[in-house]
Amino acid sequence: MARTLVPLAQGCEELEAITVIDLLRRAGVEVVSAGLDAQPVKASRGVVLIPDTTLDEVMSDSFDMIVLPGGLPGADNLNRDPRIHALLEKLNRNGKYTAAICAAPKVLASAGLLDGRRATGYPGVLEKTGQDGIAIDSGAVVRDGNVITSRGPGTAMDFALELIELLAGGAKRREVEKALVR
Repeated sequence: MARTLVPLAQGCEELEAITVIDLLRRAGVEVVSAGLDAQPVKASRGVVLIPDTTLDEVMSDSFDMIVLPGGLPGADNLNRDPRIHALLEKLNRNGKYTAAICAAPKVLASAGLLDGRRATGYPGVLEKTGQDGIAIDSGAVVRDGNVITSRGPGTAMDFALELIELLAGGAKRREVEKALVR
């Protein structure tokens, strides 16, 4: 079974975090949500999320994918955390998947994972990084190798379904999508 880490930072976009966690779990993917500290996470719209564990507790664990929810200041909080950058670099180096949605693709850019790649994000987020090596795409979900990015809350379901397909296959994606009555 595939194993995925979803770090939850204060101010994350709850719709993106919950959609990814929920749909991946429906697909039978083991999802570990980890707070940057031991506190409940107050998301960008005031919803309080209780992570499964803390980031410190899973730093040495193995994952097939890391998914960064966006939202502000959530994405900025992720970007300021050196542990997130270390995990992104480790997964990328090992050929595992790194994924980010909304404002969080800027974390991938800061970690150097978008150089020479196509990526998308919330409008204007990637442009503000000042990195010339990113081929900015306006697609809802963009996959370039082992990096997957998406635009925002409105694309969260498409993003999560793409992640399911990568981790569990097309048949599992179709099964989960059918049960959602989309």
